[in-house]
Amino acid sequence: LKLVDVLYELDKLNIERLRISSIEPNLLNDEIISLVKSSDKFCNHFHVPLQSGDNEILKLMRRRYNTETYSDLIQKIREEIPDAGIGVDVIVGFPGETDKSFEKTCRFIEGLDVSYLHVFSYSERKNTDAVTLPGKVIITKRKSRSRILRELSAKKRFRFYTKNAGSVRNVLFETLQPDGNIFGFTTNYIKVKITGTMGLENSILQVKLKQPENFYFTKADLV
Repeated sequence: LKLVDVLYELDKLNIERLRISSIEPNLLNDEIISLVKSSDKFCNHFHVPLQSGDNEILKLMRRRYNTETYSDLIQKIREEIPDAGIGVDVIVGFPGETDKSFEKTCRFIEGLDVSYLHVFSYSERKNTDAVTLPGKVIITKRKSRSRILRELSAKKRFRFYTKNAGSVRNVLFETLQPDGNIFGFTTNYIKVKITGTMGLENSILQVKLKQPENFYFTKADLV
């Protein structure tokens, strides 16, 4: 069986909402995108690891894709599912990542129509080939690069939230907080906050999204 065969079987189950968590770009093909587009159960959200926006670093990481194929994939998702939430994993400080390499990564991500980033600092692991690579990046530089990309992620998320303001979305609400607020997620992975409403836990309801107040969540009204 291929991954898409498993997804087709899952789509037949009596489950209201399914979300693909993280999927490598070389595995996310047209058939899977088409299934998510047509399905009433699969969320219009993809989390696609990138790790670096520099092809030389991707080679050192032994990734099975390059920036060109990655960019084409993001564009394909946007064409087929315009309102999809798209998350990206990025690793900073991998051995060999120079200032120029990092600048390439920043420029590449700035040009991608994605919704947010998950940023990780490279950490050494015993018995891995990466430990033996030259060009070790000092810890302080790894931290500063992480901060830069997290700031970029905040801008991306706020822009994505703003783009969706005014739309009506289905939200799966989670646990009611002690302060009376309750949070949930739309299918395209926008975190929503509603205040002073009881009995919404573990239910899917329609809301109208407001303009975001920050890049952590956006407020909404029940429809």
